[in-house]
Amino acid sequence: MSLDSVPTSTHGSLDEQINQLMQCKPLSEQEVRGLCEKAKEILMEESNVQPVKSPVTICGDIHGQFHDLAELFRIGGKCPDTNYLFMGDYVDRGYYSVETVTVRNILILDRILVLISCC
Repeated sequence: MSLDSVPTSTHGSLDEQINQLMQCKPLSEQEVRGLCEKAKEILMEESNVQPVKSPVTICGDIHGQFHDLAELFRIGGKCPDTNYLFMGDYVDRGYYSVETVTVRNILILDRILVLISCC
């Protein structure tokens, strides 16, 4: 799937969007909507069962705790250098739920990231 239709701001690439989010600086509503739509398209095309490449780092619920997510990437390594399997609940409690799910959507678009989620 091509990333050509993913909207980017004057900030540029997906890597720059990830960097902006990791500094807790929000993306524009248009950028977030575009990323969500593209992630939805990709997830709808994928099989419900995905192969998991090892080694893999298995992570529990994030619950919108964006700083915990950033710490996981700092300690475990960034994608695609490290494969992650997130086991669910991305949002619902943390102050940075939008940023957390936006990073997840960018990783679906541009990285190897296996997801199992109820949210």
